[in-house]
Amino acid sequence: MAQTKPDDVMKINTEKYDFGKIKQGVPVFMFFEIKNTSDKALVVENTWGSCGCTTPEKIEKPIQPGETAKLKVNYNAAAMGHFEKDVSIKFAGVDAPKVVKITGETLDAAAYDDYVKTQQTEKPKSKG
Repeated sequence: MAQTKPDDVMKINTEKYDFGKIKQGVPVFMFFEIKNTSDKALVVENTWGSCGCTTPEKIEKPIQPGETAKLKVNYNAAAMGHFEKDVSIKFAGVDAPKVVKITGETLDAAAYDDYVKTQQTEKPKSKG
């Protein structure tokens, strides 16, 4: 019997989301959009992050055929430096979970403030 893969029953808006540079101690979140491409309701059995700093909020209602649901993923921004975390989504009747990633870089307050200042002074010039 053939195994069902996540990509057989759903599409996701992005496999990897980059938060860019974020401030330490200031949690951030984003949404992965999951579209049901099958002809049956799609049930999310479970969602989990690769560590305690990454917490996806499980989608409670079945995703109907052709419909889209949003999976909210929180990152606590406690640890300094570059991060790349896995988020796993387990669907009922699908053998393996779908794994997507969040990435970014956590800066301390002073470095983040310097980064924000540089971004404000480096605005692109309009063509005219």
